[in-house]
Amino acid sequence: MATLRIGIKLSQHATIDEYRQVWRIADEAGFDHVWNMDHFATINGDDDGDIFEAWTALAGAAALTTRVRIGCSVTGNTYRHPGELAKMAVTVDHLSGGRLEFGIGAAWAENEHTMFGLPFGTAGDRADRLEEALQILTSLWTQPRTTFDGKHYQLKDAIAEPKPVQTPHPPIWIGGTGRRRTLRMAAEYAAVWNAPGGDPEPFAELSGVLDRHCADIGRDPATIRRSVQIRTGDDVDAMLRRVEEFAAIGVTDPLLVLGYDNPVARAEWVAEALPRLREIG
Repeated sequence: MATLRIGIKLSQHATIDEYRQVWRIADEAGFDHVWNMDHFATINGDDDGDIFEAWTALAGAAALTTRVRIGCSVTGNTYRHPGELAKMAVTVDHLSGGRLEFGIGAAWAENEHTMFGLPFGTAGDRADRLEEALQILTSLWTQPRTTFDGKHYQLKDAIAEPKPVQTPHPPIWIGGTGRRRTLRMAAEYAAVWNAPGGDPEPFAELSGVLDRHCADIGRDPATIRRSVQIRTGDDVDAMLRRVEEFAAIGVTDPLLVLGYDNPVARAEWVAEALPRLREIG
């Protein structure tokens, strides 16, 4: 069983003060990573609650922490041009001293695209956009100039300086469960594959699909860490059992989702359980 890297994830429904407190807890308690999510409208029932932008929040996390790694699980690719996103990520990587984990997915919230006039299209369209974006991002982070002529994005001699602190670039986390496209992209680009939740059995089956994509392209599947988002609930023993179940089938990076109700108290509660979580790994 691999050593676990344990993260907590804070919903964007939190207040700025709750953000600050959860970041402090994650940094001081010894979590390996701390995360937010990427939406422009609230998603737990009503869509008109207060919600803050993910990447400017990550810049705040970078400035207010010293050791914990930080990331967005996951960035909706369609919300930002990949050239802009590459620059934002480099900025956060520098602000944090090289502590960025770069999470990205194809995006799914149609209402957020409708309200801003963003192209939504089919699941295939969004997968196409994500695949082009991954090519652009990795090129901008590693090459002096980038020219790209895709269906959705076009760049001509694009400059992207400075490069990230981390070389060749921040670890890429690809989120999603699409068997044909998303997991293929994970095999090609990801340091970590992140599943949005669910039960251990379907996760194990999808992990096997990822292994087969790795075999198709000649990549060692052991080089991709596996992550799943787990609701913390209210029973510490049940949470520990859930993490142990996933660890037994290859999860290396559990993301413990704090939920919407009193996230600071929940973060403190999970922090108290962190020594027991470490024993699982």
